[in-house]
Amino acid sequence: MVTAFDRGSFGRQRYEDTGGFSERVVFTRRIAKVVKGGRRLRFNALVVVGDGEGQVGAGLGKALVIPDAVRKGNAIARAGTIRVPLKGSTIPHMITVKKGATIVIIKPAREGTGVIAAGAMRAILELAGVKDVVGKTLGSRNPINIVHATLEALRQLRDPEKELARRAAAMAAPAAAPGGGRR
Repeated sequence: MVTAFDRGSFGRQRYEDTGGFSERVVFTRRIAKVVKGGRRLRFNALVVVGDGEGQVGAGLGKALVIPDAVRKGNAIARAGTIRVPLKGSTIPHMITVKKGATIVIIKPAREGTGVIAAGAMRAILELAGVKDVVGKTLGSRNPINIVHATLEALRQLRDPEKELARRAAAMAAPAAAPGGGRR
């Protein structure tokens, strides 16, 4: 039996460490550059990776063939992963982000609701490990812009308890030195 890691003595052997990440190719497109001899074709692949436990990233790989573009997108996505604060199976609070011409609205939902979002946003939320959420995109429906806007929204999420502790510490620091430490 030949597995993905053992291809026998033929072909190029690939040993990939997934590191607990799952990948999903959200979008591919063919780019044609017109040159003197005809058209020169290239491919883009938008890849989203996540561990299902709060880490997610996205990358846009470009190459002459789709498998290489996917591999490059995967490497870029892994390098740019972010941590998403989860509150049970949903997100801590509602958030709206405008990135380019795309507006993304992500709302927490009750347990059992599931992921109510389409296409590119669904891929990111599922791979981030969010189980119950409602998402809506307005404006541009370009998958690349939607992915970037969704990642920015998830990056801006804050855990309420940690944020309150941070604000309390910030308020306590100036109060510790009477007169602000000036003479």
